[in-house]
Amino acid sequence: MRQSKLFTKTRREAPSDEQAKNAQLLIRAGYVHKEMAGVYSYLPLGLRTLNKIIDIIREEMNAIGGEELLLATLQDPEVWKKTNRWDDEVVDVWFKTKLKNGSELGLGNTHEEALTALMTEHISSYKDLPRYAYQFQNKFRNETRAKSGIMRTREFIMKDLYSFSKDSTQHVEFYEQAAAAYERIFARAGIGEKTYRTFASGGSFSKYSHEYQTVCDAGEDTIYIDEGTRTAINKEVYDDPDVYATTGIDKTKLVEAKAIEVGNIFTLGTRFSEPLGLSYKDTAGETKPVFMGSYGIGPGRLMGTIVEVLADEKGIVWPKEVAPFAVHLVSLGKPAGGSLTSRNSGSQTSSAGDEITSVADKLYEDLQKAGIEVLYDDRDLRAGEKFADSDLIGIPTRIVVGKDAVATGEFEVVDRATGTVEKKSHEELLKI
Repeated sequence: MRQSKLFTKTRREAPSDEQAKNAQLLIRAGYVHKEMAGVYSYLPLGLRTLNKIIDIIREEMNAIGGEELLLATLQDPEVWKKTNRWDDEVVDVWFKTKLKNGSELGLGNTHEEALTALMTEHISSYKDLPRYAYQFQNKFRNETRAKSGIMRTREFIMKDLYSFSKDSTQHVEFYEQAAAAYERIFARAGIGEKTYRTFASGGSFSKYSHEYQTVCDAGEDTIYIDEGTRTAINKEVYDDPDVYATTGIDKTKLVEAKAIEVGNIFTLGTRFSEPLGLSYKDTAGETKPVFMGSYGIGPGRLMGTIVEVLADEKGIVWPKEVAPFAVHLVSLGKPAGGSLTSRNSGSQTSSAGDEITSVADKLYEDLQKAGIEVLYDDRDLRAGEKFADSDLIGIPTRIVVGKDAVATGEFEVVDRATGTVEKKSHEELLKI
């Protein structure tokens, strides 16, 4: 992609009503657009990054046997009434609407009910189990106070996977596979070292659940970390002695930290299968309820967390697997048909111009042919402004094409995360 053709522009200042670092930087760098409180649109760079995160999650879910589908957003109240979760007194984040005939519908905030009801048409025998179905789907939650940028919003994409097993033994086996997959996801997303499997309340589903919490000062949660086992305990169950009996964790060795919840896994048991009639016949012909679990990750929330944890004073720092492009190619030459201009002063300056542009164009074409994703800054701006934008946007590798590159045939290659600079030839760049 040529940056001159990118309709989004960087901004010096974030909106005054944004307090979260992730939102400030993502808006300034042109990744997202704030529509209203708790609602963001993903712009071209943001969508590329979001899709990279979704691809990682999809790969790991498929690797443990997940089958992807896409459920409807509009929800039938009758299904939810069977589990007593249609009532606003029970679930207080519903967005509800009405058809022209006055019938009430809901906008899905989660999909346990919908998928359990669907599975009653596909599961009837022990031979049909286990099953692992997941989706990437927009959820709607009427949060009282949307905050924390894209990490807590009223409309968001959720990867929710639901497991359907014969019994608790079969369920636990998959539960641990899912837990391991989550650890791989967070490692690939660049925050694995700061993310801990955390004991938390199971809410209305079970006594305990597991959250994946990433240590960050901007976090809303307080956790207590056991570095020896790389596990943690959420503050909400910190004083429950059963947690320590279950985990074997020594409470005296725990270290307090603020953290962001980036994922969760729940044992649902028969909480949904029984009221919705999801059962199977075992080998003896006896009817039994299906044993369920749920496993959630918000790709947008994960994206915001990466920014919160890894950004520096210059801007965003993307890990390679989630960056919108692998390389930011910055040309210091004169764009075709013009001379370099400062976007602040409007003044012009001479440069090595056409020859630098020719070398940069050739490198851009060859990088693309080599299968390397490139954002090419061919804009009519001064070098300092281009470098500042490159730091803000946060692509992992910056290649600079200037007078030195033309004279020596070696290009300056800057690592965004470390700031280290190397010199590489045209041929070497095609192998990065």
